[in-house]
Amino acid sequence: MFRIGELAKQHGINADTLRFYEKHGLLAPSARSDNGYRVYSRDDAQRLAFILRAKAVGFSLGEITELLSIEVNKSQRVCSDVKDVVDDKLMKVSEKIAELERFRFSLQLLSDGCCGGSHSAEHCTILQALESCEPADFSQLAAETHADS
Repeated sequence: MFRIGELAKQHGINADTLRFYEKHGLLAPSARSDNGYRVYSRDDAQRLAFILRAKAVGFSLGEITELLSIEVNKSQRVCSDVKDVVDDKLMKVSEKIAELERFRFSLQLLSDGCCGGSHSAEHCTILQALESCEPADFSQLAAETHADS
């Protein structure tokens, strides 16, 4: 059995993180000691390790909750249930990467269009573009240029 500080230290996190996971229903102490301390079992430690590994590969707390619900009922679930969670996350990550690539391209256009000199910013091309262009203009240009490459 582990007290909260011991379990946290064993996994390289702080006790507040364990309390956070408890608050969000991901982890619960197996018991409380006579003096009210949270006490965790080996199973709790394994569950925490699962949570931390899932978090390390990018799953959100909601997704981890879903994976844990499958984990505790493995015999009642099928592998495709887990794969669906992973594939959904993979799709979201791919969409986010595409969005970040559009951001990078738009920022590069803004940077390339600016002289970066020491004169007044009254005629700065970056500020002019941000004042006059619609956000969709940057996104569209970035998407078109990215599609051409």
